Amino acid sequence: MNRIDSLFQHKQSRILSVYYPAGYPNLDDTLPVLHSLQAAGIDLVEIGIPFSDPMADGPVIQEASTRALRNGMSLRLLFSQLADMRRDIHIPVILMGYLNPVMQYGFERFCESCRAAGVDGVIIPDLPFADYIADYKPIADRYDLRMIMLITPETSEPRVREIDAHTSGFIYMVSSAATTGAQRSFDEQKQAYFRRIDAMHLRNPRLVGFGVSNRATLEAAFANSSGAIVGSKFVQLLKEYGLQAAGELLHRLSEE
Repeated sequence: MNRIDSLFQHKQSRILSVYYPAGYPNLDDTLPVLHSLQAAGIDLVEIGIPFSDPMADGPVIQEASTRALRNGMSLRLLFSQLADMRRDIHIPVILMGYLNPVMQYGFERFCESCRAAGVDGVIIPDLPFADYIADYKPIADRYDLRMIMLITPETSEPRVREIDAHTSGFIYMVSSAATTGAQRSFDEQKQAYFRRIDAMHLRNPRLVGFGVSNRATLEAAFANSSGAIVGSKFVQLLKEYGLQAAGELLHRLSEE
């Protein structure tokens, strides 16, 4: 069974996923950071593919991606770093990145490399849904990769249901239409959006991302979905604490 499916089968609530860019803060940190997250008890990890024009990312992740690229990170190098990942890593791992680097690498070759490394799913925020259905889904399915799609407060109910019907793994529920970045709390408008999606009784579980950075936002995400995705906050701590960042993140999420 795909590890993402297995995770959600055995744990239906309070799932914590963490995002960080490959090759950050140092080029060879990709695997050590992954090990540190697993050791801290994180349920799911999203490794970012650094890109020069990350349109959905806020300043923290943009800066980290720029540094990773300057360090020499590339998709080819990332797959070589992950080649022996499954010797020690048992939690689900997702690659998250923009379409341009994936297309330059070649989508089928990308899927093949994902499977060889033991990657369980892929998030490509700028992949149009119609193109996904027509051209990408059949290839991803062949390699048992879960293609995770995003929804926002502006996504219509018919489109949400269409995404739910044609994807598996989970749905990435973006808290707002803004870029990534820490928020102190989720206002009533965001909470209403969470409740509206919850009332649709979708087939797929959902994880809330963008803005989860403290206890208040984490608990709001937990209350309205199967779990939360933390990105900018962890990347910030990674810069400051290095491989101790995972433990520091859990401390901050419980205390703040």
